[in-house]
Amino acid sequence: MSCGEPHETDCSEVLDHLYEYLDREMPDGDRSKFEQHFEECSPCLEKYGLEQAVKKLVKRCCGHDDVPTDLRSKVMGRIELIRAGQAVPEQPVVDPAASPAASPVQAQGDTGKSLS
Repeated sequence: MSCGEPHETDCSEVLDHLYEYLDREMPDGDRSKFEQHFEECSPCLEKYGLEQAVKKLVKRCCGHDDVPTDLRSKVMGRIELIRAGQAVPEQPVVDPAASPAASPVQAQGDTGKSLS
């Protein structure tokens, strides 16, 4: 999304890092750039408001559930790998060593023919 107006910080950059802004996980200098962008760009401000409302709703409805420690560790480890450029975000979060791998027989299905 872009409003079509030139900004010091591009709309795509703001939207790509919106959750870092919402979660206060970015440096103050970057936060200031985003705040300036929101003052200038109503489409991004609207998207920010929508995402902020969704986060509040999720927190209110689900914020009391405890996250299992091992799940939190896996997710945080995955985030660090992605930030370091060592992993692709689209890959599954599940640790392959923790779950049994599908055997070739399982991948063939009922026909006995390979799916690959």
